[in-house]
Amino acid sequence: MILSFHPVFEADTNMIVAGRDPGGTELDAIRAADAVILPQGCRAALYKMAAENCPHVFPDYKARFKYPGKIGQADLFMKINAPFPHTLTYRSLADLYRKNNGSAPLPFPFVFKFDWGGEGHTVFFIQTRQDFLQTIELTENCESIGRFGFLVQEYVPHRNRTLRVVVIHRKLISYWRVQPEARTFGTSLASGARIDRRSDPNLQASAQKAVRQVCDQTGINLAGFDLIFNPLDKSPLPILLEVNYFFGRTGLGGSENFYSLLVPQIESWIAALELE
Repeated sequence: MILSFHPVFEADTNMIVAGRDPGGTELDAIRAADAVILPQGCRAALYKMAAENCPHVFPDYKARFKYPGKIGQADLFMKINAPFPHTLTYRSLADLYRKNNGSAPLPFPFVFKFDWGGEGHTVFFIQTRQDFLQTIELTENCESIGRFGFLVQEYVPHRNRTLRVVVIHRKLISYWRVQPEARTFGTSLASGARIDRRSDPNLQASAQKAVRQVCDQTGINLAGFDLIFNPLDKSPLPILLEVNYFFGRTGLGGSENFYSLLVPQIESWIAALELE
């Protein structure tokens, strides 16, 4: 029996757990299932219940919940020896002051990222000490309402473009997000970036290979990876920035097209289980 918590994927048994943690009814259904399909936005409690009580769960969110946030992803990249920018992580400003006495932790320019957030809204390009002090003030405001954790990364030139590689089970889809405004830092579509699917197919192939290696090491099978290439390198290699488990779908042609890709891949995953 296949159990689906995903509102789009219809299985033998279908349940919706929205805005709450699962309970006894969901636990009984999971224990009776041969495989469980989860929604992208599932809570940690639902994934934990499914993973502990059913041998087959899609997506595999083990890495998502074991290495949460941008700090967790940096730890994951380091553990599997994946290529990513030199990164320093801090649980709080007190941690920064203790380790760096309040001074800038890396030479300017560098990138500052809060542990949370998406679409580039919590990522800042730090070019001067004034930029750094303004970001520290913003961090103080965040900590005053209970939001802690940030990291700083070396700045890697990337021609104002990043490559998004979307993994849907065994299917990989890649496209560039290009920021046409030179003065704007960040290549999210929300910041005005445009999509380019055709440029540098050799670099796209290289990035897809790197992402596949990460997926093979971690079990990740539904996510959007962001990567960059340093154009100053003669033979640039893909550099990982982060993993987005709940990613935008504009670059995939919208939600309807995304689901037209997702459903067959879930079916392929189920078929590979060879359930009796």
